[in-house]
Amino acid sequence: MAIVMTDQNDMENNVDATEEERLEELILKESIVSAAGLNSEQVLIGIKGDPSLRESAPLRKRYDSKVDSLFDQLEPNLEDILLNRGIYRIFVGFNSGEIRTNSVFDPLRQEIHDAEKIADEDYIHRHFPLIAYDDKISLMRELYATLRASEHYKKIPSYWQNILNRRSQHWIPLEPDNIPKILSTVRKLRDIEGYYLRNITLCIVQGIVRMQFNCDGTQIIDAHNFKHFLEENI
Repeated sequence: MAIVMTDQNDMENNVDATEEERLEELILKESIVSAAGLNSEQVLIGIKGDPSLRESAPLRKRYDSKVDSLFDQLEPNLEDILLNRGIYRIFVGFNSGEIRTNSVFDPLRQEIHDAEKIADEDYIHRHFPLIAYDDKISLMRELYATLRASEHYKKIPSYWQNILNRRSQHWIPLEPDNIPKILSTVRKLRDIEGYYLRNITLCIVQGIVRMQFNCDGTQIIDAHNFKHFLEENI
């Protein structure tokens, strides 16, 4: 009788393992962008927005925002907070004039800043503590390791642990020399006739650039291929 029970348990465990493998594969397939970034076959992902906005895009004139007028001052400060301070993600909204930041020192919260403030060097020094780029990457890996060691983390389904373990252990940060190259192209994207840039997000964890344009479309681009994207489309 004991042997029968053991066989039955083995069968149930095999079924559970197969189902978890199926769920894990499905989740990975459904994800638009993994934590490791885009793969070699996904240099660019486009997401279409509101069709009515796409059709009317050429009719909507672009007006200069305060972000446009301040961008000569903003660009070096944005570069500074990504390269030399605790920020790992920035969002620049041209229409709203807001700049959102995520910091390794407070990773669960997003801060919102007025563009005029980010253009002020004294504001940068007050709000964004210094940390070397390599040290920031090391701290991010420590944060992931701490999360994986949590008892709460160990309670989530094993297939999710498998996915998150691979993501947190194997992610590749954006190379620092790519950051100024990307930021230096924002003006060109902003000046595209009819389909100008509305906002841009740069994340060093995933090595991607996310952009929304006047046509309401979203482009998610591998940061390593950003220059090639511009050459092909601008």
